[in-house]
Amino acid sequence: MSAADRGNAYLEQVVAQQAVLEDDLRARRNAAAPGAAMPPASPAVRRPSPLAKRDRALGGAAPEKLTPGPVDVRITGFWRWKNVLVPPNAFVVHTRRGRAKPLHIGLGESFRFNPATDSFLVVPGATQTILINAYCICRELQGVLVQGYVQWITQDFGIAYRKLDFSDPDDPMRLVNLQLREQAEAAIKDKVATMGVRDVLSDKQPIIEELTARLRAVAEGEGDSDQGLGLRIVTVQIKEAVVSSSRLWENLQKPYRAEQGQIARLAELQAEEAIAQREMATERLKETQRLGYERELAELRARNEAWQFDTEAAERLRRTEREHDDARAMSELETETTRHTLRMERERHAEEAETGRLRIEREQELKRLELDGTLGLAHSQAQFDHHRALLEVERARLRAEIENQQTPTSLQAMLIGSLPEIMAKLPKPDELRTVSINGGDRTTVAGLLAEIATVVGALRSAVDTDRPGS
Repeated sequence: MSAADRGNAYLEQVVAQQAVLEDDLRARRNAAAPGAAMPPASPAVRRPSPLAKRDRALGGAAPEKLTPGPVDVRITGFWRWKNVLVPPNAFVVHTRRGRAKPLHIGLGESFRFNPATDSFLVVPGATQTILINAYCICRELQGVLVQGYVQWITQDFGIAYRKLDFSDPDDPMRLVNLQLREQAEAAIKDKVATMGVRDVLSDKQPIIEELTARLRAVAEGEGDSDQGLGLRIVTVQIKEAVVSSSRLWENLQKPYRAEQGQIARLAELQAEEAIAQREMATERLKETQRLGYERELAELRARNEAWQFDTEAAERLRRTEREHDDARAMSELETETTRHTLRMERERHAEEAETGRLRIEREQELKRLELDGTLGLAHSQAQFDHHRALLEVERARLRAEIENQQTPTSLQAMLIGSLPEIMAKLPKPDELRTVSINGGDRTTVAGLLAEIATVVGALRSAVDTDRPGS
């Protein structure tokens, strides 16, 4: 169900409370005497007014006390010699035929009354309360119910009875209250129409000031003029201002509710954090205590085990000593043998310990020597590689210098020296051909070169002859 379907529960509650208050303020004019049963109310039965009391009093001479109406007026006497007794809290005006001005006018004045020529009007003088329910439209065109009340009192009855209508026999103030209520509602509606929803809900003082000014201008008049109604405004108050739309009412409340929800949630988170920290501290304390207890138990177990071990060791030692004593008593020779054996065993252990120590020292010395030898060998190898590289460089330099300093004679000698290698790499001939070289002088380089050229030409011609297709 949506918020519009549910309606504005707060508005309905305010209206109901206003109705109950109006019913409580309404005078109980048909109340029975004390101790008597309340008669059922009948809409056809009307309570007598002061005028009705006067008319009914014309026919009797005995003192009469009528059923209380708006004002409890008593009329005594008979025929033309009547007395009207007015309560001290009621205004009365007494007029007589042929007189322009009232004979009696004021608060609580009793007088003689001649029904043939006189007439009187009695009005309550107590403070009157008007309840106001103004259904207004604010500046945002939203419906707002403004509830308030106005209290007024009659200040000058001489002006009030001439300008106001007190002729209602049941409630003389009904028409006056109705007129003032309408004026008050109109003033509230005019003021609310210029205000926003939040201004109406948060600050009601402008409405009170506007309503007070308007009602006083009507009831009391402007300044010292006699344009007023003879009334005085006692107080003006605004009780409630409620938004008619339930959805708008909820939307206006949401920011504050959200803020309060946020504060509540933060408080819950802080509480949860504090609880979590307390729980962690408690768990830490429990764990610390548990570890302390376990440590104490471990220490107790260790001391117990140590005590048991010491006890068993002492018992074994006692038994060993007893056995040794028994054995020593049985045979001294066996005791000497045992001592010798123990001595030899100790010496053997000492020798083994010394041997182990010497072996460890020798191994450490061998490792150190091996390490020194390895380092020396690596250093020697590095120096050897360095000297060999220097020799290779020097040899290449010398070879280059030698090659640069060679003469044609040395070149010829080198060529002649390499001829066997050249001949060995040549392919073996299938046939032998002889080339005679007789024309050159072999003692000179030119003759030698000529012979070599002759041999090379003969070889080339032989190769060309052996090719297929030639």
